[in-house]
Amino acid sequence: MGGGDKSNSNSSSLNVLSQARMILWMTRGMTTLLLWICVVQLLTVGEIWGPRLLKTWPSCYSSQQINNNNNNINNNIHSASSNSFLENKVYLPPKRAYKNNGYLMVSCNGGLNQMRGAICDMVAVARYLNVTLIVPELDKSSFWADPSDFEDIFDVDHFIRSLRDEVRILKELPPRLKRRVERGNFRSLAPISWSDISYYHNQILPLVQRFKVVHLNRTDARLANNGLPLEIQKLRCRVNFSGLKFTPQIEELGEKVVKILRKKGPFLVLHLRYEMDMLAFSGCTQGCNTEEVEELTRMRYAYTWWKEKEINSDFKRKEGLCPMTPEETALILHALRIDRNIQIYIAAGEIYGGERRMASLASEFPNLVRKETLLDPLELGFFQNHSSQMAALDYLVSLESDIFVPTYDGNMARVVEGHRRYLGFKKTIRLDRKVLVDLIDRYSEGSLNWEDFSNAVKEVHADRMGRPARRVMISDRPKEEEYFYANPYECLDS
Repeated sequence: MGGGDKSNSNSSSLNVLSQARMILWMTRGMTTLLLWICVVQLLTVGEIWGPRLLKTWPSCYSSQQINNNNNNINNNIHSASSNSFLENKVYLPPKRAYKNNGYLMVSCNGGLNQMRGAICDMVAVARYLNVTLIVPELDKSSFWADPSDFEDIFDVDHFIRSLRDEVRILKELPPRLKRRVERGNFRSLAPISWSDISYYHNQILPLVQRFKVVHLNRTDARLANNGLPLEIQKLRCRVNFSGLKFTPQIEELGEKVVKILRKKGPFLVLHLRYEMDMLAFSGCTQGCNTEEVEELTRMRYAYTWWKEKEINSDFKRKEGLCPMTPEETALILHALRIDRNIQIYIAAGEIYGGERRMASLASEFPNLVRKETLLDPLELGFFQNHSSQMAALDYLVSLESDIFVPTYDGNMARVVEGHRRYLGFKKTIRLDRKVLVDLIDRYSEGSLNWEDFSNAVKEVHADRMGRPARRVMISDRPKEEEYFYANPYECLDS
């Protein structure tokens, strides 16, 4: 009996121990299962508000299930009320992995659109050479003396993130290399104008590999229009049309101007390049009085880097090398049968000669407006004395216009024309100034009546409205051939 009691006692103890172990394992199993359920649920919504750490954990879902869940979440976000705390996830392209050959610093020169083209070129060069690009430095010493930095005009974070699958871009050099530059242990030079991409591989890359940091101090028109690999041309377009976004402040104000104009119907943007600096630089003085001619001449001589000093204004005008005057522009727009009641937005700085020179245009087209007349002075106050930021506003309005008419083929005229081509071949009237000057003079002399004059003007411009066309190439005269950014046909869906 004693032995039996002991045996039963041992058996009971084993049963209790076994049950305890089973309960423990079941508890562990249930706990693990609950934890994984929580992880899966968090991963499902983690793209929106989950902890960053969880985003790196493996998911039990298939990729298709994850995509479906993400789509459902995004749809819910778009339909949520305006006070929702959820924000859209910004999907970044993957970083491009490559062996970094060194660092490229860039100093742009000129106005906004001259610098814009240079930035696009230098991104392409950095990509081709496998180097890290430092955010370009903008020109602060040109005629306009604009103190704006890159981030004052362009969305610098978008610029860096949106191109990260092509090139590594940093806001500044790493500390070690900064000290190297401070000691002068780097190479600075101006690259050769209109160079083929092989020039950068053969001449610039060895300098980068030797000095680790190369500074290109003039970058306007330093890459050829033609004869480049297709991937280089497409990257230039990607930077221009996608990577270079203006700051939210500039974008919002530009949108406001467009909305104000749209409320009153269609509008034409007239890039009336008739400012003092343009006339002094070009030597074009048609319609100016004696005092104005003398003032423009003094200004031209005051700027030593404007190389041409003695200029025959009449000869340049007849060769089509002068911007159209406000009086000539009024005549041409009338001859083209532009509706006199259309809103005309003047995209320009202060017109030389003021109201006296604008009188003919205002009489023919009474609905002339400028950003200064459409916006409250307080809204523009931040942009005063920042010519590039003011030009950025004009750029945005120009892109959205029903018709864009530049009176001179400067950098803004060409870059806006190319951007409008990219956006679907929006109507851009490219004035043939050499032909127009001859027609205007003949009409003024009485050898052409109005009907013949108007018909001739329309006929000349029938194929100059921004329609699809291959770029004009002049292999031995790159400065005279059609500018890549005015007609980037490699990137267009025609």
